[in-house]
Amino acid sequence: MNDIELNMKMPNEYSEWIKNPKIYEINTWPWLHSLSEIYNKPISLNNIPDEVFNQEIKHFDAVWLMGVWERSPASKKIALDHPDLQKEYHQALHDFKDEDVMGSPYSVFYYHVDKNIGGVDGLKSFRKRLTERNIKLILDYVPNHVSVDSLWTFESDLFIEGTIEDLMSRPFDFFSIGEKVFAYGRDPNFPPWTDTIQINAYSEVARQKTINTLISIAELCDGVRCDMAMLLTNNVFSRTWGEKAGSLPDKEFWEEIIPTVKEKYPNFLFIAEVYWDMEWELQQQGFDFCYDKMLYERLAHENASTIRDHLKAEWAYQSKLLRFIENHDEVRALEKFGEEKLKAAAIIALTLPGARLIYEGQTRGSKIKLPVQLGRHPFEEPNKNIFDFYQELLKSIPGREYGKGSWSLCEAKSVNLDDSSFSNIISYLWWVNDNYRLIVVNYSPNPSKAHIKISPFHFDTNRWIFTDLLLQKSYIYNGEDLYKYGLYVDLNAWKGHIFNIKKESN
Repeated sequence: MNDIELNMKMPNEYSEWIKNPKIYEINTWPWLHSLSEIYNKPISLNNIPDEVFNQEIKHFDAVWLMGVWERSPASKKIALDHPDLQKEYHQALHDFKDEDVMGSPYSVFYYHVDKNIGGVDGLKSFRKRLTERNIKLILDYVPNHVSVDSLWTFESDLFIEGTIEDLMSRPFDFFSIGEKVFAYGRDPNFPPWTDTIQINAYSEVARQKTINTLISIAELCDGVRCDMAMLLTNNVFSRTWGEKAGSLPDKEFWEEIIPTVKEKYPNFLFIAEVYWDMEWELQQQGFDFCYDKMLYERLAHENASTIRDHLKAEWAYQSKLLRFIENHDEVRALEKFGEEKLKAAAIIALTLPGARLIYEGQTRGSKIKLPVQLGRHPFEEPNKNIFDFYQELLKSIPGREYGKGSWSLCEAKSVNLDDSSFSNIISYLWWVNDNYRLIVVNYSPNPSKAHIKISPFHFDTNRWIFTDLLLQKSYIYNGEDLYKYGLYVDLNAWKGHIFNIKKESN
């Protein structure tokens, strides 16, 4: 029997995804709490006002509702008693109260939509309204573990088990339920998550349970973001659990799971949260998109040269990365980058091939990182400068019409022999048919100049109109000059252009 039951499919669902989707991550419980305060009435997934869809969500191709599954009572208690988490709660909410703690969304009690946010009927209603707007829905899947009190704990052969000796010698790694000893869920590089129980990725019973659960989830949405997906690979799992996992399977976990789910739902999207330079490996195991943490780190800490090097990877790899400068795990982008650098980083991350992720609050310039255990946001005055910037950027990003188009890095050349600032410029071109979009960014704290060689563009002898979509300014250039010298750009620190290029009509 499936974990989720849904008897009726809605029209126009399960259609093919566009190639470079813009995804909006929403932290569901705090988001609904904020809407309830704004509209002065209880808001759940059942009754979200139309203007929220028409204003906040309209620019996106998909919404990732983070944290819809039923929360664990045990996880809530552990989250309340944890001293380090208590410090984080008080840092995020100056008026923190115990009732603000909902428990971790990544310690799933059961894969039912929590009744506190509207239940399965509320989710179906929300999805229907997204579908009417040609927007898809993504939900979470946590493959590595479930909560210590999960209903799954009544089933056999799903989890990593230990011995009484393990419990006595390693009480922070193991716990008991009745006469059985189980391992807490963990990442091999960190202490265990003590509100979770570790699933055995080598177990055929666990793999079938995963398949059944994902097929049930696929009735409710268009894709899943798989938490810490690399932990289930044979190499990592063996390193973490050794002989306690049992015999090494012939097939990788994801190579068994993903194709089986896609047999029934061929357009169902799999996104991997993945680190440790394992993106290519997870792509080869079937994921449609993988987190691009390397780009995030380079945007945060490195220079234009290393970012350009990152963008020289093969198209097969580039086109299956998910780009971001903010999500629920990271420091808020405004805090991480500062206002001006943030804009340059956002232009790059949100105009590259692959999926592009924006986190709720990012476009308003929110600065407070909220622990995922909390059910409400602190009040933060929107940053008008950041908000206005994102409104223009979201309208300017190469969209659906470029989904089947082409992309190429452009070369920046020195304006003169004494000027090396051209190395600070990152530039690339999107094109499909007669539509061209050129992105140019000065990724440095200094003014920079360059001639941009816009290849493989053929200018001939025509005159060309370059319209900067961010500034709404147009410039006209002769094709011969563009071919001979390239496009001259002179940009202040952290500034960028998104040019729409059109041939001047006679």
